[in-house]
Amino acid sequence: MPVIHISLVEGRDSERVKACVKAVAHTVSEMLDAPLESIRVYATSVPAEHWCVGGETKDEIAAKKKEGGV
Repeated sequence: MPVIHISLVEGRDSERVKACVKAVAHTVSEMLDAPLESIRVYATSVPAEHWCVGGETKDEIAAKKKEGGV
């Protein structure tokens, strides 16, 4: 039973995330020749202040971009 976990910075539209997990399930089923019923996909939304890239959190990066710093 394949289990796929997708981590995302929060803020994406719920319907888009729903479409994404469904598309991933179908793709994994096809690529692994596994029954669709056996595929598990879940997405976790993480607050921007809890997601770090290169020593800065995503909320800090977004603030810099908004200020014109990046």
